Amino acid sequence: MALVIPVILCGGSGTRLWPLSRSGFPKQFLVLSGDGSSESLFQQAVKRIHSVANSKITLGNTLVVTNEDHRFLVLDQLRDMKAELKDIQATLLLEPAGRNTAPALSMAALCAQQLAQGQDPILVITPADQTIQNQSAFTKALQDCIQSVESTEQEIAILGITPTAPETGYGYIQRSGAKDQNNAYVVERFVEKPDSKTAQSYLADGSYLWNSGMFVLKASTWLAALKEFRKDIFEASQKAWNAKSEDSASGVGFIRPGKEEFKAIPAESIDYAVIEKCPGTLGKTQFPIKMVELDAGWNDLGAWDAVWQVGQQDQAGNVTSGDTLLSNSKNSLVHASSRLVSAVGVENLIIIETADAVLVADRKNSQDVKNIVTQLESQKREEKNLHRKVARPWGWYDSVDEGERFKVKRIQVKPGASLSLQMHHHRAEHWIVVKGIAEITNGDQVITLTENQSTYIPQGQTHRLANPGTEPLEIIEVQSGSYLGEDDIVRFEDTYGRS
Repeated sequence: MALVIPVILCGGSGTRLWPLSRSGFPKQFLVLSGDGSSESLFQQAVKRIHSVANSKITLGNTLVVTNEDHRFLVLDQLRDMKAELKDIQATLLLEPAGRNTAPALSMAALCAQQLAQGQDPILVITPADQTIQNQSAFTKALQDCIQSVESTEQEIAILGITPTAPETGYGYIQRSGAKDQNNAYVVERFVEKPDSKTAQSYLADGSYLWNSGMFVLKASTWLAALKEFRKDIFEASQKAWNAKSEDSASGVGFIRPGKEEFKAIPAESIDYAVIEKCPGTLGKTQFPIKMVELDAGWNDLGAWDAVWQVGQQDQAGNVTSGDTLLSNSKNSLVHASSRLVSAVGVENLIIIETADAVLVADRKNSQDVKNIVTQLESQKREEKNLHRKVARPWGWYDSVDEGERFKVKRIQVKPGASLSLQMHHHRAEHWIVVKGIAEITNGDQVITLTENQSTYIPQGQTHRLANPGTEPLEIIEVQSGSYLGEDDIVRFEDTYGRS
Protein backbone atom coordinates (compact mmCIF):
# COMPACT_ATOMS: atom_id res chain seq x y z
CA MET A 1 0.00 0.00 0.00
CA ALA A 2 1.40 3.39 -1.03
CA LEU A 3 1.97 6.00 1.67
CA VAL A 4 1.04 9.35 0.11
CA ILE A 5 1.79 12.68 1.77
CA PRO A 6 -0.07 15.69 0.33
CA VAL A 7 2.05 18.83 -0.07
CA ILE A 8 0.13 22.11 -0.44
CA LEU A 9 2.28 25.00 -1.67
CA CYS A 10 0.52 27.93 -0.04
CA GLY A 11 2.83 30.87 -0.76
CA GLY A 12 2.49 33.83 -3.08
CA SER A 13 0.60 37.10 -2.81
CA GLY A 14 -1.76 36.98 -5.80
CA THR A 15 -1.01 40.55 -6.92
CA ARG A 16 -3.08 40.22 -10.11
CA LEU A 17 -6.20 39.74 -7.98
CA TRP A 18 -5.83 43.00 -6.05
CA PRO A 19 -7.75 44.58 -4.33
CA LEU A 20 -9.43 41.41 -3.02
CA SER A 21 -6.06 39.65 -2.68
CA ARG A 22 -3.51 41.41 -0.45
CA SER A 23 -0.11 40.25 0.76
CA GLY A 24 -1.60 39.87 4.25
CA PHE A 25 -4.60 37.89 2.92
CA PRO A 26 -3.62 36.46 -0.49
CA LYS A 27 -5.86 34.79 -3.06
CA GLN A 28 -5.44 31.20 -1.85
CA PHE A 29 -7.48 32.08 1.26
CA LEU A 30 -10.29 33.71 -0.73
CA VAL A 31 -13.53 32.16 -2.00
CA LEU A 32 -13.19 32.72 -5.76
CA SER A 33 -14.33 29.60 -7.61
CA GLY A 34 -17.68 31.08 -8.67
CA ASP A 35 -19.56 27.79 -8.23
CA GLY A 36 -21.45 28.82 -5.12
CA SER A 37 -18.94 27.08 -2.82
CA SER A 38 -18.09 28.69 0.51
CA GLU A 39 -14.65 27.05 0.53
CA SER A 40 -11.47 29.00 -0.11
CA LEU A 41 -9.07 27.91 -2.86
CA PHE A 42 -6.75 26.51 -0.17
CA GLN A 43 -9.56 24.47 1.39
CA GLN A 44 -10.54 23.14 -2.03
CA ALA A 45 -6.94 22.06 -2.68
CA VAL A 46 -6.79 20.14 0.62
CA LYS A 47 -10.14 18.50 -0.05
CA ARG A 48 -9.19 17.51 -3.62
CA ILE A 49 -6.00 15.73 -2.62
CA HIS A 50 -7.76 13.84 0.17
CA SER A 51 -10.09 12.36 -2.44
CA VAL A 52 -7.31 10.07 -3.77
CA ALA A 53 -7.30 7.78 -0.70
CA ASN A 54 -8.55 4.26 -1.43
CA SER A 55 -7.73 0.64 -0.56
CA LYS A 56 -4.29 1.00 -2.20
CA ILE A 57 -3.43 4.53 -1.08
CA THR A 58 -2.97 5.67 2.53
CA LEU A 59 -2.71 9.38 3.25
CA GLY A 60 -0.21 10.67 5.77
CA ASN A 61 0.01 14.13 7.34
CA THR A 62 -0.89 16.98 5.03
CA LEU A 63 2.12 19.28 4.71
CA VAL A 64 1.32 22.95 4.12
CA VAL A 65 4.24 25.16 3.11
CA THR A 66 3.29 28.75 3.83
CA ASN A 67 4.60 32.10 5.00
CA GLU A 68 5.13 32.56 8.73
CA ASP A 69 2.70 35.51 8.66
CA HIS A 70 -0.10 33.33 7.22
CA ARG A 71 0.11 30.45 9.71
CA PHE A 72 -3.06 31.36 11.61
CA LEU A 73 -5.03 31.88 8.39
CA VAL A 74 -4.09 28.30 7.46
CA LEU A 75 -4.88 27.09 10.97
CA ASP A 76 -8.33 28.70 10.98
CA GLN A 77 -9.23 27.32 7.56
CA LEU A 78 -8.05 23.82 8.47
CA ARG A 79 -10.10 24.03 11.66
CA ASP A 80 -13.18 24.90 9.59
CA MET A 81 -12.68 21.67 7.61
CA LYS A 82 -12.61 19.38 10.65
CA ALA A 83 -16.33 18.63 10.41
CA GLU A 84 -15.91 17.27 6.88
CA LEU A 85 -12.39 15.81 7.10
CA LYS A 86 -12.41 14.53 10.67
CA ASP A 87 -9.22 12.53 10.28
CA ILE A 88 -7.14 15.33 8.73
CA GLN A 89 -3.70 15.73 10.29
CA ALA A 90 -1.57 18.67 9.24
CA THR A 91 1.94 20.01 9.68
CA LEU A 92 2.77 23.59 8.71
CA LEU A 93 6.22 24.36 7.30
CA LEU A 94 6.67 28.08 7.93
CA GLU A 95 8.93 30.01 5.58
CA PRO A 96 10.58 33.13 7.04
CA ALA A 97 10.95 34.54 3.50
CA GLY A 98 9.83 33.68 -0.01
CA ARG A 99 12.44 31.58 -1.89
CA ASN A 100 10.18 30.18 -4.65
CA THR A 101 8.95 26.58 -4.89
CA ALA A 102 12.13 24.46 -5.08
CA PRO A 103 13.24 25.25 -1.48
CA ALA A 104 9.60 24.84 -0.36
CA LEU A 105 9.42 21.32 -1.81
CA SER A 106 12.82 20.50 -0.33
CA MET A 107 11.56 21.34 3.16
CA ALA A 108 8.46 19.22 2.51
CA ALA A 109 10.50 16.24 1.28
CA LEU A 110 12.76 16.33 4.33
CA CYS A 111 9.75 16.66 6.63
CA ALA A 112 7.94 13.80 4.87
CA GLN A 113 10.90 11.49 5.39
CA GLN A 114 10.93 12.37 9.10
CA LEU A 115 7.19 11.75 9.46
CA ALA A 116 7.30 8.48 7.47
CA GLN A 117 9.77 6.91 9.94
CA GLY A 118 11.85 4.88 7.51
CA GLN A 119 9.38 4.65 4.62
CA ASP A 120 9.89 6.53 1.36
CA PRO A 121 6.58 8.39 0.98
CA ILE A 122 5.10 9.55 -2.31
CA LEU A 123 4.56 13.30 -2.39
CA VAL A 124 1.58 14.80 -4.20
CA ILE A 125 2.42 18.46 -4.76
CA THR A 126 -0.18 21.06 -5.67
CA PRO A 127 -0.43 24.85 -5.52
CA ALA A 128 -3.15 26.15 -3.21
CA ASP A 129 -4.72 28.59 -5.68
CA GLN A 130 -6.25 26.52 -8.50
CA THR A 131 -9.78 25.38 -9.31
CA ILE A 132 -11.00 22.05 -10.69
CA GLN A 133 -14.57 21.60 -11.95
CA ASN A 134 -14.54 17.80 -12.45
CA GLN A 135 -13.45 16.25 -9.14
CA SER A 136 -13.75 12.61 -10.26
CA ALA A 137 -11.55 13.18 -13.33
CA PHE A 138 -8.95 14.87 -11.13
CA THR A 139 -8.98 12.02 -8.60
CA LYS A 140 -8.54 9.39 -11.32
CA ALA A 141 -5.64 11.28 -12.99
CA LEU A 142 -3.88 11.76 -9.67
CA GLN A 143 -4.30 8.08 -8.77
CA ASP A 144 -2.76 7.19 -12.15
CA CYS A 145 0.23 9.41 -11.33
CA ILE A 146 0.64 7.77 -7.92
CA GLN A 147 0.49 4.27 -9.43
CA SER A 148 3.02 5.22 -12.11
CA VAL A 149 5.49 6.65 -9.58
CA GLU A 150 5.05 3.72 -7.19
CA SER A 151 5.83 1.14 -9.88
CA THR A 152 8.88 2.89 -11.40
CA GLU A 153 12.22 3.66 -9.81
CA GLN A 154 12.77 7.42 -9.25
CA GLU A 155 10.08 8.52 -11.68
CA ILE A 156 8.53 11.98 -11.66
CA ALA A 157 4.92 12.34 -12.83
CA ILE A 158 3.20 15.59 -13.77
CA LEU A 159 -0.40 16.46 -14.55
CA GLY A 160 -0.75 18.05 -17.98
CA ILE A 161 -3.89 20.06 -18.67
CA THR A 162 -5.84 19.50 -21.88
CA PRO A 163 -5.68 22.95 -23.55
CA THR A 164 -8.95 24.64 -24.48
CA ALA A 165 -7.48 27.76 -26.10
CA PRO A 166 -4.14 29.09 -27.42
CA GLU A 167 -3.16 30.53 -24.04
CA THR A 168 0.00 32.64 -23.93
CA GLY A 169 0.07 32.85 -20.11
CA TYR A 170 0.92 29.17 -19.46
CA GLY A 171 3.98 26.99 -19.96
CA TYR A 172 3.46 23.91 -22.15
CA ILE A 173 4.49 20.24 -22.02
CA GLN A 174 5.04 18.21 -25.19
CA ARG A 175 4.17 14.52 -24.83
CA SER A 176 5.65 11.69 -26.87
CA GLY A 177 4.32 8.32 -28.06
CA ALA A 178 1.34 6.44 -26.68
CA LYS A 179 0.24 6.28 -23.07
CA ASP A 180 1.29 3.28 -20.99
CA GLN A 181 -0.71 1.01 -18.66
CA ASN A 182 -0.90 3.83 -16.09
CA ASN A 183 -2.28 6.29 -18.68
CA ALA A 184 1.05 8.13 -18.61
CA TYR A 185 2.98 9.57 -21.57
CA VAL A 186 6.70 10.19 -21.85
CA VAL A 187 7.47 13.92 -21.67
CA GLU A 188 9.38 15.11 -24.73
CA ARG A 189 10.09 18.66 -23.55
CA PHE A 190 8.87 21.68 -21.62
CA VAL A 191 8.43 25.02 -23.37
CA GLU A 192 8.07 28.52 -21.94
CA LYS A 193 5.04 30.76 -22.33
CA PRO A 194 4.64 31.15 -26.12
CA ASP A 195 3.53 34.07 -28.27
CA SER A 196 0.06 33.93 -29.82
CA LYS A 197 1.14 32.39 -33.14
CA THR A 198 3.19 29.66 -31.41
CA ALA A 199 0.33 28.92 -28.98
CA GLN A 200 -2.00 28.46 -31.98
CA SER A 201 0.43 25.94 -33.48
CA TYR A 202 0.64 24.04 -30.18
CA LEU A 203 -3.15 23.78 -30.01
CA ALA A 204 -3.34 22.53 -33.61
CA ASP A 205 -0.52 20.01 -33.05
CA GLY A 206 -2.40 18.17 -30.28
CA SER A 207 0.68 16.91 -28.43
CA TYR A 208 1.11 20.00 -26.25
CA LEU A 209 -0.59 20.42 -22.87
CA TRP A 210 -0.56 23.16 -20.27
CA ASN A 211 1.81 22.77 -17.32
CA SER A 212 -0.42 22.54 -14.22
CA GLY A 213 2.35 22.83 -11.63
CA MET A 214 1.08 19.63 -9.97
CA PHE A 215 3.65 16.85 -9.48
CA VAL A 216 3.89 13.38 -7.97
CA LEU A 217 7.21 11.82 -6.90
CA LYS A 218 8.87 10.07 -3.99
CA ALA A 219 10.54 12.21 -1.35
CA SER A 220 13.88 10.53 -2.04
CA THR A 221 13.52 11.19 -5.78
CA TRP A 222 13.16 14.92 -5.31
CA LEU A 223 16.15 15.14 -3.00
CA ALA A 224 18.31 12.98 -5.29
CA ALA A 225 17.30 14.96 -8.40
CA LEU A 226 17.89 18.26 -6.62
CA LYS A 227 21.33 17.08 -5.54
CA GLU A 228 22.04 16.05 -9.16
CA PHE A 229 20.88 19.26 -10.85
CA ARG A 230 21.12 21.97 -8.16
CA LYS A 231 23.50 20.84 -5.47
CA ASP A 232 23.67 24.38 -4.07
CA ILE A 233 19.93 24.39 -3.30
CA PHE A 234 20.13 20.85 -1.90
CA GLU A 235 22.95 21.66 0.53
CA ALA A 236 21.47 25.01 1.61
CA SER A 237 18.06 23.39 2.18
CA GLN A 238 19.63 20.67 4.31
CA LYS A 239 21.32 23.32 6.47
CA ALA A 240 18.03 25.20 6.95
CA TRP A 241 16.24 21.96 7.86
CA ASN A 242 18.93 20.96 10.37
CA ALA A 243 18.49 24.35 12.09
CA LYS A 244 14.70 23.97 12.42
CA SER A 245 12.55 24.50 15.49
CA GLU A 246 9.20 22.83 16.21
CA ASP A 247 6.08 23.67 18.22
CA SER A 248 2.32 23.25 17.84
CA ALA A 249 -1.08 24.95 18.20
CA SER A 250 -4.55 23.38 18.25
CA GLY A 251 -3.07 19.97 17.46
CA VAL A 252 -1.29 21.20 14.31
CA GLY A 253 2.51 21.05 14.18
CA PHE A 254 4.57 24.11 13.25
CA ILE A 255 8.07 23.57 11.81
CA ARG A 256 10.28 26.61 11.27
CA PRO A 257 13.47 26.13 9.21
CA GLY A 258 16.50 28.07 10.44
CA LYS A 259 15.73 31.69 9.55
CA GLU A 260 19.10 32.88 8.29
CA GLU A 261 19.88 29.49 6.75
CA PHE A 262 16.60 29.52 4.81
CA LYS A 263 17.17 33.03 3.52
CA ALA A 264 20.54 31.84 2.17
CA ILE A 265 18.89 29.22 -0.11
CA PRO A 266 18.96 30.31 -3.79
CA ALA A 267 15.44 31.19 -4.94
CA GLU A 268 14.30 28.90 -7.75
CA SER A 269 11.17 27.17 -9.00
CA ILE A 270 10.58 23.41 -9.05
CA ASP A 271 10.43 23.56 -12.86
CA TYR A 272 13.72 25.38 -13.39
CA ALA A 273 15.63 23.58 -10.65
CA VAL A 274 14.73 20.00 -11.66
CA ILE A 275 11.67 19.22 -13.78
CA GLU A 276 12.66 20.93 -17.02
CA LYS A 277 16.13 19.36 -16.89
CA CYS A 278 14.77 15.79 -16.97
CA PRO A 279 13.37 15.40 -20.53
CA GLY A 280 16.56 16.64 -22.21
CA THR A 281 18.59 13.93 -20.50
CA LEU A 282 16.02 11.14 -20.78
CA GLY A 283 17.88 7.84 -20.98
CA LYS A 284 21.00 9.40 -19.48
CA THR A 285 19.59 10.15 -16.05
CA GLN A 286 17.87 8.11 -13.39
CA PHE A 287 14.88 10.50 -13.29
CA PRO A 288 12.39 9.58 -16.04
CA ILE A 289 9.50 12.04 -16.28
CA LYS A 290 5.97 11.07 -17.29
CA MET A 291 2.74 13.00 -17.78
CA VAL A 292 -0.89 12.07 -17.16
CA GLU A 293 -3.43 14.16 -19.06
CA LEU A 294 -6.09 15.98 -17.04
CA ASP A 295 -9.28 17.27 -18.64
CA ALA A 296 -11.25 18.50 -15.62
CA GLY A 297 -12.03 22.21 -16.00
CA TRP A 298 -8.72 23.39 -14.52
CA ASN A 299 -7.93 27.06 -13.96
CA ASP A 300 -5.15 28.69 -11.98
CA LEU A 301 -7.09 31.95 -11.49
CA GLY A 302 -4.05 33.99 -12.44
CA ALA A 303 -6.05 37.18 -13.11
CA TRP A 304 -9.57 38.61 -12.83
CA ASP A 305 -10.42 37.51 -16.37
CA ALA A 306 -9.89 33.90 -15.26
CA VAL A 307 -12.25 34.45 -12.31
CA TRP A 308 -14.87 35.69 -14.79
CA GLN A 309 -14.31 32.59 -16.96
CA VAL A 310 -15.01 30.11 -14.13
CA GLY A 311 -17.88 32.11 -12.64
CA GLN A 312 -21.60 31.52 -13.10
CA GLN A 313 -22.50 33.82 -15.99
CA ASP A 314 -25.99 35.17 -16.50
CA GLN A 315 -27.67 35.46 -19.92
CA ALA A 316 -25.66 38.61 -20.67
CA GLY A 317 -22.36 36.95 -19.70
CA ASN A 318 -22.04 38.85 -16.43
CA VAL A 319 -20.63 37.33 -13.24
CA THR A 320 -21.64 39.12 -10.05
CA SER A 321 -20.92 38.71 -6.35
CA GLY A 322 -22.30 40.65 -3.40
CA ASP A 323 -24.77 43.55 -3.53
CA THR A 324 -24.81 44.47 -7.24
CA LEU A 325 -27.24 45.98 -9.76
CA LEU A 326 -26.51 45.90 -13.50
CA SER A 327 -28.36 47.47 -16.42
CA ASN A 328 -27.64 47.07 -20.13
CA SER A 329 -24.24 45.54 -19.32
CA LYS A 330 -22.59 42.37 -20.54
CA ASN A 331 -19.52 40.11 -20.26
CA SER A 332 -18.37 41.83 -17.07
CA LEU A 333 -17.25 40.76 -13.59
CA VAL A 334 -18.68 42.85 -10.75
CA HIS A 335 -17.74 42.06 -7.14
CA ALA A 336 -19.10 44.03 -4.17
CA SER A 337 -17.64 43.44 -0.72
CA SER A 338 -19.09 46.17 1.49
CA ARG A 339 -21.70 48.26 -0.35
CA LEU A 340 -24.00 48.40 -3.37
CA VAL A 341 -22.13 48.47 -6.69
CA SER A 342 -24.08 49.33 -9.84
CA ALA A 343 -23.04 49.40 -13.50
CA VAL A 344 -24.90 50.83 -16.51
CA GLY A 345 -24.05 50.26 -20.17
CA VAL A 346 -20.65 48.66 -19.59
CA GLU A 347 -19.05 45.75 -21.43
CA ASN A 348 -16.01 43.53 -20.81
CA LEU A 349 -15.14 45.27 -17.54
CA ILE A 350 -13.72 44.11 -14.22
CA ILE A 351 -15.19 46.04 -11.26
CA ILE A 352 -13.96 44.97 -7.81
CA GLU A 353 -15.04 46.87 -4.68
CA THR A 354 -13.68 46.46 -1.15
CA ALA A 355 -14.12 48.66 1.91
CA ASP A 356 -10.98 50.67 1.12
CA ALA A 357 -10.36 50.33 -2.63
CA VAL A 358 -12.10 50.01 -6.01
CA LEU A 359 -10.61 48.52 -9.17
CA VAL A 360 -12.00 49.16 -12.66
CA ALA A 361 -10.21 47.44 -15.54
CA ASP A 362 -10.78 46.21 -19.08
CA ARG A 363 -11.05 42.42 -18.94
CA LYS A 364 -8.39 41.96 -21.62
CA ASN A 365 -5.93 43.97 -19.50
CA SER A 366 -6.61 42.19 -16.22
CA GLN A 367 -3.04 40.80 -16.08
CA ASP A 368 -1.80 44.39 -15.71
CA VAL A 369 -3.39 44.86 -12.29
CA LYS A 370 0.05 43.96 -10.96
CA ASN A 371 1.20 47.40 -12.21
CA ILE A 372 -1.16 49.07 -9.71
CA VAL A 373 0.27 46.91 -6.93
CA THR A 374 3.77 48.00 -7.96
CA GLN A 375 2.70 51.64 -7.62
CA LEU A 376 1.14 50.97 -4.22
CA GLU A 377 4.40 49.39 -3.09
CA SER A 378 6.53 52.27 -4.35
CA GLN A 379 4.27 54.73 -2.52
CA LYS A 380 4.36 52.53 0.62
CA ARG A 381 0.56 52.43 0.75
CA GLU A 382 -1.02 50.03 3.21
CA GLU A 383 -3.69 49.02 0.67
CA LYS A 384 -1.12 46.70 -0.90
CA ASN A 385 -0.73 44.65 2.28
CA LEU A 386 -3.92 44.67 4.35
CA HIS A 387 -7.66 45.08 4.03
CA ARG A 388 -9.53 47.48 6.28
CA LYS A 389 -10.68 44.36 8.13
CA VAL A 390 -7.59 42.46 9.27
CA ALA A 391 -7.49 38.82 10.43
CA ARG A 392 -5.48 38.12 13.57
CA PRO A 393 -4.88 34.80 15.39
CA TRP A 394 -7.19 35.95 18.21
CA GLY A 395 -9.95 37.24 15.89
CA TRP A 396 -10.05 40.39 13.74
CA TYR A 397 -10.21 44.17 13.76
CA ASP A 398 -11.89 46.58 11.34
CA SER A 399 -10.63 50.19 11.11
CA VAL A 400 -13.99 51.90 10.63
CA ASP A 401 -12.84 55.54 10.83
CA GLU A 402 -9.76 57.67 11.37
CA GLY A 403 -8.62 61.26 11.25
CA GLU A 404 -6.03 63.57 12.74
CA ARG A 405 -4.99 62.12 16.13
CA PHE A 406 -7.79 59.51 16.31
CA LYS A 407 -8.72 56.06 14.96
CA VAL A 408 -11.84 53.95 15.61
CA LYS A 409 -11.73 50.15 15.41
CA ARG A 410 -14.30 47.41 15.75
CA ILE A 411 -12.58 44.41 17.37
CA GLN A 412 -13.78 40.82 17.71
CA VAL A 413 -12.00 38.30 19.99
CA LYS A 414 -12.67 34.56 19.68
CA PRO A 415 -13.96 32.63 22.73
CA GLY A 416 -11.05 31.78 25.00
CA ALA A 417 -8.59 33.95 23.04
CA SER A 418 -6.60 36.97 24.17
CA LEU A 419 -4.46 39.71 22.70
CA SER A 420 -0.86 40.09 23.81
CA LEU A 421 0.15 41.86 27.03
CA GLN A 422 1.30 45.12 25.46
CA MET A 423 1.94 48.83 25.72
CA HIS A 424 1.83 51.84 23.38
CA HIS A 425 4.26 54.78 23.52
CA HIS A 426 2.19 57.29 21.58
CA ARG A 427 -1.51 56.59 22.09
CA ALA A 428 -4.22 56.06 24.69
CA GLU A 429 -7.26 53.82 24.12
CA HIS A 430 -10.92 53.80 25.15
CA TRP A 431 -12.70 50.42 25.05
CA ILE A 432 -16.49 49.95 24.93
CA VAL A 433 -17.93 46.42 25.15
CA VAL A 434 -20.82 45.94 22.73
CA LYS A 435 -21.15 42.15 22.91
CA GLY A 436 -19.86 39.39 25.20
CA ILE A 437 -17.60 39.45 28.25
CA ALA A 438 -14.21 41.18 28.39
CA GLU A 439 -11.43 40.43 30.86
CA ILE A 440 -9.14 43.45 30.86
CA THR A 441 -5.69 43.82 32.35
CA ASN A 442 -5.01 47.52 32.91
CA GLY A 443 -1.71 48.02 34.70
CA ASP A 444 -1.97 46.19 38.04
CA GLN A 445 -5.76 45.81 37.81
CA VAL A 446 -7.75 42.98 36.19
CA ILE A 447 -11.41 43.83 35.62
CA THR A 448 -14.39 42.20 33.89
CA LEU A 449 -16.72 44.24 31.68
CA THR A 450 -19.99 43.32 29.98
CA GLU A 451 -22.18 44.98 27.36
CA ASN A 452 -22.33 48.80 27.44
CA GLN A 453 -19.49 49.07 29.97
CA SER A 454 -16.22 50.81 29.13
CA THR A 455 -12.68 51.52 30.33
CA TYR A 456 -9.71 53.76 29.53
CA ILE A 457 -6.12 52.64 28.86
CA PRO A 458 -3.66 55.51 29.44
CA GLN A 459 -0.69 56.07 27.14
CA GLY A 460 2.25 53.91 28.27
CA GLN A 461 0.05 51.60 30.41
CA THR A 462 0.60 47.82 30.15
CA HIS A 463 -2.68 46.17 29.16
CA ARG A 464 -4.36 43.11 27.69
CA LEU A 465 -7.81 42.25 26.29
CA ALA A 466 -9.13 38.68 26.69
CA ASN A 467 -12.39 36.82 26.09
CA PRO A 468 -13.11 34.37 28.95
CA GLY A 469 -16.57 33.57 27.58
CA THR A 470 -18.00 31.00 25.16
CA GLU A 471 -19.29 33.57 22.65
CA PRO A 472 -17.33 36.08 20.52
CA LEU A 473 -16.41 39.33 22.28
CA GLU A 474 -16.88 42.59 20.36
CA ILE A 475 -15.62 45.98 21.45
CA ILE A 476 -15.27 49.44 19.94
CA GLU A 477 -11.77 50.85 20.43
CA VAL A 478 -11.12 54.58 20.11
CA GLN A 479 -7.42 55.45 19.85
CA SER A 480 -6.12 58.96 20.41
CA GLY A 481 -2.58 60.27 20.28
CA SER A 482 0.24 61.70 18.19
CA TYR A 483 0.97 58.45 16.33
CA LEU A 484 -1.50 55.62 15.65
CA GLY A 485 0.50 53.19 13.52
CA GLU A 486 0.27 49.41 14.06
CA ASP A 487 4.02 49.31 14.78
CA ASP A 488 3.53 51.25 18.05
CA ILE A 489 3.08 47.99 19.97
CA VAL A 490 5.53 46.70 22.57
CA ARG A 491 4.59 43.08 23.39
CA PHE A 492 5.62 41.56 26.72
CA GLU A 493 3.72 38.25 26.58
CA ASP A 494 1.99 36.65 23.63
CA THR A 495 0.20 33.33 23.14
CA TYR A 496 1.07 33.40 19.43
CA GLY A 497 4.84 33.79 19.61
CA ARG A 498 4.98 37.45 18.54
CA SER A 499 6.56 38.98 21.65
